[in-house]
Amino acid sequence: MPSSTSSFERLTAADRPGIAQPVPERPVPAKSWAGLLLLAAAGAALLVGLWEKHWRDYGTEPSYVNSKGLWAIQRRRIDAGEGDATVLLGASRVLFDVDLDTWERLSGRRPIQLALEGTSPMAFLEDLADDPKFTGRVLVGVAPDVFFSGFMYNGKALDYFRRESPSQRAGQWLSMHVLEPDLTFLDSDFALATVLHRQAWPLRPGMTANTRVRKLSIHAADRNTHMWRKVETDPDYQHMAQQIWIEDSDPPDAKARAEMDATAQKQVDRAIAAVAKLRARHVPVVFVRLPSGGQYLPIENRDFPRAATWDVLLARTGAPGIHFEDTPELQGYWLPEWSHLATRERPRFTEALYGIIARNGWLAPPH
Repeated sequence: MPSSTSSFERLTAADRPGIAQPVPERPVPAKSWAGLLLLAAAGAALLVGLWEKHWRDYGTEPSYVNSKGLWAIQRRRIDAGEGDATVLLGASRVLFDVDLDTWERLSGRRPIQLALEGTSPMAFLEDLADDPKFTGRVLVGVAPDVFFSGFMYNGKALDYFRRESPSQRAGQWLSMHVLEPDLTFLDSDFALATVLHRQAWPLRPGMTANTRVRKLSIHAADRNTHMWRKVETDPDYQHMAQQIWIEDSDPPDAKARAEMDATAQKQVDRAIAAVAKLRARHVPVVFVRLPSGGQYLPIENRDFPRAATWDVLLARTGAPGIHFEDTPELQGYWLPEWSHLATRERPRFTEALYGIIARNGWLAPPH
């Protein structure tokens, strides 16, 4: 007699109530896939074209992207036989204010521009100090709120240079020769994610505004940089740029003051060690405090008082320094957003700066 467990057929999982049955294979309709691909490409091109037109109407112009790859190209010049060149280090003021064409006309050689916006030059000064191939000269820009805080907005540039792969170099070359000369929307300030981020979203309780710095500059292939004309000609954009610099600029409390002082001391110590290594190889170093103004200058002087920062830096490194407040030739220039020179001022300013350095022999070639 059959057992109760074998007197009926067992249900499979697919046959049980509530379990979806397998979906029969659907036939793929006959389509012109080449035509669909062409249609998709045309749609993408249309959207890209509209995005490019939008930013062109906004006032943009083609510019090389100031990427880590672009920086690495300039850094490699030292290893490729220009170890005796003049190297410019610093934050965005050195990048904006020093005109490479003027410097080359006066000195006979084009300097290597290694300044990076929003980034302390200390790691890069240390890199040159540790590189025996470098035997040239160094101009170091000192923007107090960046230099003495050790802030490193673009701090990964050095690691990128050391680890850059062949494919990354090829991508950089293709971007510079195929895309960047003609497309303006490649600038990170015009990326869709950036545009969405800077919308006027409501702040949660306890949050404060922290506006990202907007586009300010135009870059050449060798990082010769000047101010974007919209900053100079558009009063609303200019005002916005000014307000970003002074946003959240309340005086530091006692705890923050102590931390800032300790950090500034660490940066000075790093500079002492780097300058000593360079001096041992007869490499001259000069520090330069480039101009700032408007409502921004009093904030810099309050947060990083000269007696506790700049004066200490020069005294302890033994290196010469040029401070714009001490130097009439470096005063009276137009700084549209209080922190960088207008484009038209760069050649005259660079000529004045170079003249001061040359008269004192501070960056003279070693004997």
